[in-house]
Amino acid sequence: MGNWIAPSAIERELYGAKAAGDWGGYFDALARAELFVPQDRHFQDANPRAVWMQPVWFPQARAQCFVAYTAGMLPPPTPDQVFSRHSLSWFAHRIDPGDPPYLAVNPGTPCEAFLPASPADREVWKGHWERADRYGLEQNAVHALHVGGPLHGPVAFGLACGAHLSVHNGQFWNALGHHGAGYLREREKLREWWGVTTREEWLSAVERLLAADMVSSVWEFALRVRTALAREFAGPVDIEHWRHATEATLRANAERAAEPRLTPDGVTVSRPRSTAEIEGEVAGVQRVIGRIARYEQRFRADGILGEGRWVRSVRGLGLRPRLPDGPLGRRRPLRDRRGGRGLRGPGRADVPAGVPLLGGPLRRLHPRPLPPVRRGGVRALVHGHGRHPRGAHHRPGQPLAEPPLEPGVMSATGR
Repeated sequence: MGNWIAPSAIERELYGAKAAGDWGGYFDALARAELFVPQDRHFQDANPRAVWMQPVWFPQARAQCFVAYTAGMLPPPTPDQVFSRHSLSWFAHRIDPGDPPYLAVNPGTPCEAFLPASPADREVWKGHWERADRYGLEQNAVHALHVGGPLHGPVAFGLACGAHLSVHNGQFWNALGHHGAGYLREREKLREWWGVTTREEWLSAVERLLAADMVSSVWEFALRVRTALAREFAGPVDIEHWRHATEATLRANAERAAEPRLTPDGVTVSRPRSTAEIEGEVAGVQRVIGRIARYEQRFRADGILGEGRWVRSVRGLGLRPRLPDGPLGRRRPLRDRRGGRGLRGPGRADVPAGVPLLGGPLRRLHPRPLPPVRRGGVRALVHGHGRHPRGAHHRPGQPLAEPPLEPGVMSATGR
């Protein structure tokens, strides 16, 4: 490969096939890859169902060409240029007679190819697409950018705090310039799951995330009860002791809330809560305790939590916010799966605006370091979502084949 460093495994595979003259392998890799077409953002906003295919003249091909880029080759987002995501099959069906005779893939790079787009050639594309075992990067695996994405330092730390979602979705965990599933789909996810349609709404949502305003009070309550017991009894708390103490606290709080109170306006009598309401609350908190215990079991299996250590808060763990996943697990920012990393891509902010948010604020919220974190912990966060002691594909202690996460990614634990 000489001195060229491929941005990701996608381009590395394309380059290797091209260098070996293996064009069948090149098309196989291309059929698995997401292909992105540059678009004017104002055009996309006005024509959400249309894709503008702008022909470009390339002297290498001596012809006009349509252009497509793989995910690792995308430039950082700008206010005016966005990208729509497509497949090789889409191009095979989209190109019509009279269109440019070539599809330029990653032009200007060592893995570039100018693919003839005649009807016979496009039938070949369709065949490779039909044989492809997936579309996009493999899900539930770690993928990194080796060019254009930080691997170390405070920005990488902030990105790594949400890496479990990238693992789940099969996306680059360290991509600063994130285009996700394309502009329109990312914009739709922001609107659907976060209610974000403008830059101002995005900034407001980020401030709420940094203030842990989206953390479930039920989870925090259960964890505070255990922390208080641990302080009182100077050590780890048995789960049954935790359950009984939490139930007793809930019932005592309900009784106190129903007692008459003396206020400046006189004696105020509160309406007692119904037995069914109290029992439902107790049962719900007991379920939360069970889920926390299962998460911790997975963390211990991967070496994230040592014996005698436990989670003190969900503020930095992404266990249960009021919105799906996160909350600070979405710090890249408002990132994918259901939320989309909508800051960079759907035109809500640019890369320079997002970088300062990634490293410092999270460290200030959770400054306590952990022992070095095994990368398998990322999968522990992803699989099973707390319903089982271990996710269906999780193998304890299995190293993930990408750069390590910094110690302290999970820094909301106690002793």
